[in-house]
Amino acid sequence: MESLLPVVFASVAGLGHALEPDHVLAVSNMVSRRDALTPALRDGLFWGLGHTLMLAIIGAVLLLGRVTFHHWGYFEALVGLVLIGMALHRLFTEHAERPPRLNRTAHGWAFAVGLVHGLAGSGALVVLVLTEIHNPWLGLLYIVVFGLGSVAGMFGVAGLLSIPFTQRMRLSRRLRRTSVWLSSVVCILYGGWMVYSNVKF
Repeated sequence: MESLLPVVFASVAGLGHALEPDHVLAVSNMVSRRDALTPALRDGLFWGLGHTLMLAIIGAVLLLGRVTFHHWGYFEALVGLVLIGMALHRLFTEHAERPPRLNRTAHGWAFAVGLVHGLAGSGALVVLVLTEIHNPWLGLLYIVVFGLGSVAGMFGVAGLLSIPFTQRMRLSRRLRRTSVWLSSVVCILYGGWMVYSNVKF
């Protein structure tokens, strides 16, 4: 029974994991492009699903195959580059004369970004699981439950972050642009820090 305790708390840990700065910045950048709550929630859901899928795949390879990988920092740097790219693209489309209209059902980008984030965070998670859980199948269950917790967490985060950008709030265009600029600049700075701190020049 004691061996199941880490799995029981995995979903709670996953909820907290969704609040990590790079996750929040990525999702805030995506939902700022939405003009309603429902598509923003779907972005959060698809991000979480992509994140969980990658965690499960990498976790299965490492736990069941007993392989190791020593350069996880490069994946963290990749996440930083993705954050910078997302922010620059957001700034460009915000100031375009006719910003591209998003398909409310197209959430593949959110899923792809979630995959990248899952790739970056899986190394530390699997190492943690290996030190606490010696049964590889139980460890994989922990990772899946953890990932589902992050899906729920990001679903809620996406909903909260989308509120300032919805039409219902009826914010002024200047205030909306200021919000986009501020979130994008923070995204670029944090992404740059991730690249700098994880790549040896």
